[in-house]
Amino acid sequence: MTESFEKVRGVGELPLFPLPLVLFPGVPLPLHIFEERYRRLLADVRASNNLFGLSYHDASAAISERPPVGHVGCVAEVVESQLLPDGRSNVLTVGLIRYRLVAYVETEEPYLIGKVEFFEDEEEDETLLLRRAQEVADLFTRIARAVRSLNDDRAALPELPDAEPERLSFLVAAAIELEDEAKLELLKLRSSVQRLERLSHLLSLVIGKYEERARTHKLAKGNGHGGHHPNLDE
Repeated sequence: MTESFEKVRGVGELPLFPLPLVLFPGVPLPLHIFEERYRRLLADVRASNNLFGLSYHDASAAISERPPVGHVGCVAEVVESQLLPDGRSNVLTVGLIRYRLVAYVETEEPYLIGKVEFFEDEEEDETLLLRRAQEVADLFTRIARAVRSLNDDRAALPELPDAEPERLSFLVAAAIELEDEAKLELLKLRSSVQRLERLSHLLSLVIGKYEERARTHKLAKGNGHGGHHPNLDE
């Protein structure tokens, strides 16, 4: 049993916080809590296990006022909380583990509570996983290097956990620009191999654009002189 599963051992119901964003396991998410019902939710989870479910829901576009039964969300673990004088709170959470909503629990609480089932990725061929993870890490690093060049940023590139394929897939999925629906599809997948393959495809579609822009930017900074192509490894 993983550490994440251990933290939700015995948990069958979760307070739910619907938001128009997708949270992935292992990814930090700061929140500003101001609505009264979610102040109550925060107080209740802080008094228990610090866990609540973050469910994607765009109230402005959805027909229903609540996310549908059967949807997939991610448990958020509260790791820091700052209570402000007026009752609002600044909270730092981290994605823990995914869940599927089985049913809503009718209670008198002002916030939603759901009966949930937790899940993680299925076991897969380790050699294939590591190969796919290395492909994604290499593509993402190239794009990050190009973006750093465009921003004239000399900071060190982020270290990617390519030896941890599932974790890598979630971190990259959270970092790249995608529509929420596409991120939801990545969240639902129970195969790290499939998630990494999709990410590899998506990164391959844009890497040429980023690297070409970085070359043009570097040439422009030098007024086009120098007689050589810029080395993005510098």
